[in-house]
Amino acid sequence: MSMYGRDPWGGPLEINAADSATDDDRSRNLQDFDRAALSSRALDETQQSWLLGPSEQKKKKKYVDLGCIIVSRKIFVWTVGAILAAGLLAGLITLIVKTVPRHHKPHPPPDNYTLALHKALMFFNAQRSGPLPKHNNVSWRGNSCMKDGLSDAAVHKNLVGGYYDAGDAIKFNFPQSFSLTLLSWSVIEYSAKYEAAGELNHIKEIIKWGTDYLLKTFNSSADSIDKIDAQVGVGDTSGGSTTPNDHYCWMRPEDIDYQRPVYECHSCSDLSAEMAAALAAASIVFKDSKTYSQKLVHGAKTLFKFSRDQRGRYSAGASDPSHFYNSTNYYDEYVWGGAWLYYATGNSSYLQLATTTGIAKHAGAFWEGPDYGVFSWDNKLAGAQVLLSRLRLFLSPGYPYEEMLRTYHNQTSIIMCSYLPVFTSFNRTKGGLIQLNHGRPQPLQYVVNAAFLATLYSDYLEAADTPGWYCGPNFFSTDVLRQFAKTQMDYILGKNPRKMSYVVGFGSHYPRQVHHRGASIPKNRVKYNCKGGWKWRDSKKPNPNTIVGAMVAGPDKHDGFHDVRTNYNYTEPTLAGNAGLVAALVALSGDKSGIDKNTIFSAVPPMFPTPPPPPAPWKP
Repeated sequence: MSMYGRDPWGGPLEINAADSATDDDRSRNLQDFDRAALSSRALDETQQSWLLGPSEQKKKKKYVDLGCIIVSRKIFVWTVGAILAAGLLAGLITLIVKTVPRHHKPHPPPDNYTLALHKALMFFNAQRSGPLPKHNNVSWRGNSCMKDGLSDAAVHKNLVGGYYDAGDAIKFNFPQSFSLTLLSWSVIEYSAKYEAAGELNHIKEIIKWGTDYLLKTFNSSADSIDKIDAQVGVGDTSGGSTTPNDHYCWMRPEDIDYQRPVYECHSCSDLSAEMAAALAAASIVFKDSKTYSQKLVHGAKTLFKFSRDQRGRYSAGASDPSHFYNSTNYYDEYVWGGAWLYYATGNSSYLQLATTTGIAKHAGAFWEGPDYGVFSWDNKLAGAQVLLSRLRLFLSPGYPYEEMLRTYHNQTSIIMCSYLPVFTSFNRTKGGLIQLNHGRPQPLQYVVNAAFLATLYSDYLEAADTPGWYCGPNFFSTDVLRQFAKTQMDYILGKNPRKMSYVVGFGSHYPRQVHHRGASIPKNRVKYNCKGGWKWRDSKKPNPNTIVGAMVAGPDKHDGFHDVRTNYNYTEPTLAGNAGLVAALVALSGDKSGIDKNTIFSAVPPMFPTPPPPPAPWKP
């Protein structure tokens, strides 16, 4: 019997050699058996993980549930990381761009027309009467003529404000109204250019200063009136009169102590129609200020009604205005005022009047005399024809206006032809200045008006996709008109035989003895009386104050110019002259961006009846 007992379960207790395999061997054998078993059928991943060893078991992939999709966690982590890295990179780049100094390509310098425009507008600041605003920016000017109208016992009303006309201190409503109409027209057409030059608010302030004053000179709240305060101050010195007045005396406006009478008119069709045009045009400029715009429109209607009810020239007889701003006709103001009131109100009765054949005939639309086409404070026909040609080009109202509008359009074409050097309607100086007033003194005010009309009409044609116009059988492009305007304005700004700029403060060579009381007397706290200022008038020295932007009267027909204060035919500036200057400069300034086609038509109703609405959808 062996030392080992038998297995109680019936087997021997000895360990046989065959059974001496280790657990690892048995595990290996088992795995071999399991591989054979695995080959017989496919197992799922969980079952395989039970059977496979640690070295062969596949790692389970992890996923992220984003709600709408399930993505691999690895992809998700990489994506989020990439986004964060991109954000950090973008932030770093932005920080660098913000902090590192940038070297921009400098903007091109403003053109001469824009530079001159800034200065030309300053002239109106220097001409203001009454209490000046704080931002007037003319250091040698102050409050002046604070009792205008109130000191005249016959009138006794507040006529403080407005603009002095020229080198004196008279306030003439006739040229002042024309100046305001012209300035408003330029804003309506070229507001984008004013804004680009940074002068839109300034020009609007200039216009409002004038229209606020005009509203004082008649009963603007009434529907009917019987008089207008046409002028404040007197300038007649004929007959050797020594009575102190605005021409006899040479005083700063701030020191004036003599009487300033008010001239009233009771039949003044020309003046009232021109004032109506000024208020109507300004109402379009201020159309976004509804209350003020309506006030201007109401005043314009009242004035135009007065011009039709009480016929006559405001400067008839030997009145004081007849010596300085004598009106030759009032039918041109009917066409001009009627056109502006039509644009301001949309009331076709004004257009009907402006296109009436009889009125057009009396205005001179069918008469081509030596001054035909000369646009000025006295004769507005050329401007009115351009203004009404605009209506035909863009709206074409047709019958019953078409025949007269076509005539105005044709006459405008003839006027534009007359400006060209290939025609002989007007002479030119050797230096190239067109002689619209046929060699008479003070030529520049007519030249700037023609330059404005030529540029404006050129822009009208281009806006209407019309490349030019005909002068007889010959076709001329719109560029020819702009070239005419540029040559004339360049002459005024210094490209002339004398190399002199006729706009004070522009360039380095300009008139120094401007015929202007306020500019010629120093602001030294000394009050010079009526005759005491004569020594400054007669001085040969340059003005102590520079009246920036003033366009003087201009050279003679031989390109000659005498910078002498006492000769107003050369050296005196005027409101009307500077208004034309501003209009021409803004039209030519900046890039060739053209006009604002639609603003002027904002009150004009559709030319044809509105079609009826479509029928309601059919319902069974």
